[in-house]
Amino acid sequence: MIKLLKIFILLFSTVAFSQILEPVSWSTDIKEIGDKEYQLLIKADIDEGWHLYSQNVPDGGPIPTTFTFETNENFELVGETVEEVGHTVNDPVFNLKITFFENSTTFTQNIRFVNEPTNIKGEVEFMVCDDQRCLPPTYVELNFNLLGDNSTVETEKKETTPVKVEKEETVSEVRAENQQSNKGLLTIFIIAFLSGFAALLTPCVFPMIPLTVSFFTKQSKSKAAGIKNAIIYGISIIAIYVLLGSVVTAIFGADSLNRLSTNVTFNIIFFLLLVVFAISFLGAFEITLPHSWANKIDSQSNRSGLIGIVFMALALAIVSFSCTGPIVGTLLVEAASKGGIAPIVGMLGFSLAIALPFALFAAFPGWLNSLPKSGGWLNTVKVVLGFLELALAFKFLSNADLVLQLHWLEREVFLAIWIAIFGALGFYLLGKIQLPHDSPIPHISVGRLSLALLVLAFVIYLIPGLWGAPLKLISGFPPPLNYSESPKGVGGSSVSNVTDHNSFPDGAHEGPHGIPSFTDYEKGMAYAKSINKPVLIDFTGFACVNCRKMEDNVWSDPAILETLTNDLVLISLYVDDKRQLEDAENQISKLSGKPFRNIGQKWSEFQQLKYNANAQPFYVLIDTQENLLTEPSAYNPDVEDYHNWLKKGLNAF
Repeated sequence: MIKLLKIFILLFSTVAFSQILEPVSWSTDIKEIGDKEYQLLIKADIDEGWHLYSQNVPDGGPIPTTFTFETNENFELVGETVEEVGHTVNDPVFNLKITFFENSTTFTQNIRFVNEPTNIKGEVEFMVCDDQRCLPPTYVELNFNLLGDNSTVETEKKETTPVKVEKEETVSEVRAENQQSNKGLLTIFIIAFLSGFAALLTPCVFPMIPLTVSFFTKQSKSKAAGIKNAIIYGISIIAIYVLLGSVVTAIFGADSLNRLSTNVTFNIIFFLLLVVFAISFLGAFEITLPHSWANKIDSQSNRSGLIGIVFMALALAIVSFSCTGPIVGTLLVEAASKGGIAPIVGMLGFSLAIALPFALFAAFPGWLNSLPKSGGWLNTVKVVLGFLELALAFKFLSNADLVLQLHWLEREVFLAIWIAIFGALGFYLLGKIQLPHDSPIPHISVGRLSLALLVLAFVIYLIPGLWGAPLKLISGFPPPLNYSESPKGVGGSSVSNVTDHNSFPDGAHEGPHGIPSFTDYEKGMAYAKSINKPVLIDFTGFACVNCRKMEDNVWSDPAILETLTNDLVLISLYVDDKRQLEDAENQISKLSGKPFRNIGQKWSEFQQLKYNANAQPFYVLIDTQENLLTEPSAYNPDVEDYHNWLKKGLNAF
């Protein structure tokens, strides 16, 4: 009786815990845009807290949204399916820039009929996630009724008809990412502002300050007039650079460069561009605008009044281009890769830092006496910026290598290059390396020595990264730890309890942290029966963000890792495995009545029918007779709580 009651409680808790989720509902509409030309409208309504991924997701990221249309000789597609501008974040799990949509979004596809209009059918494949779960790739039929009225046609789900359930109140990761996006703009502004001050300390800009003060002293008849002209001058400088950022945004679109940021060709172009900028700063050559431009602008700056002041600001921008150009170019490349108004924000921060000193010294010329004299230190600033540009360039080359998965610029190689660059910078600051345009150094100043020590300390910090150290201070710049010659560190120093792969049972492979794992349910159960151990079914996905978080942050705990390795049999079922099933024609879906598309669909349906759930991660502890040992668990970042859940199941076994 007690045993029956226990089974009843377990079954009840499973039903209460498990649920089929359908956070996205799809609808279609049509719009006539010309003679036999129509626009197909596909709207996705997304539940709060969930996000739907873009069509343009880099390789190695989550499953992109994909549309296919039933082709026939009556119509032809015009162009690609167009999507709205979404939210883009730099995902720390995939180490990629990923675009997603929240609340609602609409996709459009233009078509042209060759013959008479007919009804059209299509299909969308998509994946959605919230802050705790990801759903497997889902396929939904799209019907466009062109022969009836043009009212919205609700779509029907092909694979299952889930039951809507109340969702728990959670803190949405999407909202956190939106806040991160706002912080990203603030970060760009601060970096641009500091870059503006760095540009101010270059030999092309710093000497211009006394010349500017002299101009305003002669032009202004009174102190009040001088302050007014100085303010106009500062605003003109800001307007010129912000206009440049606006032009970049207008030409390339608010989000197009963001999408290009994961494009191989553009990352390589950005890499080459920054290398050219860096070599210029190191003294090999100067990047200048045509002298005729400077002469024409300078002649206009002699005019009195507002026009003369504006042209004076434009003359400053052109004359100082050989020093500010590489910095501005780098800022625009980095800011534009963020999408949206980032180029405008970047130029606002940069120009504000440039304009403030010029305007203040023009308004109060007496402050000039406190300025340090021009000299060789200005070229030192320029060279330091050159080293920093060179280091940043390899981040773009790394992006291209990651997308192509060439493994040419793996983590160790990237870090070796950075160690060489910053090591050379340290020796340069100590006076051991001389570059063109450098003045002789009779002695090293305290400031220069302090900066050299700081750079060399950073180099020493980087060195352990060659042997697998995480290097959290520069997280996001080098390739991830698993993209290296030694993913586990030199000598297998990463967290793992498994050293002998020959001891793995037949059919098992190396899972996260070296845990023996089965990806075939039948083989895993057969092995569990042979050794009489409980089974942990891990419903997961290659593109499941939260699955990776659990593996990286929870499964890596020594106590949990010991349990997963030695006390149970792990069966990991990937619901987004696109490989074809063997004997696929005879493997029929009970939900659709059609053959399974792939292995992932089989495991996704198994999870739905067996445990009435379709979200990942989803963990089930069972005995060798497939009976539940405890209630299933989902995403749970609490290490102690997850460990107690495992122990509860083991004790029940």
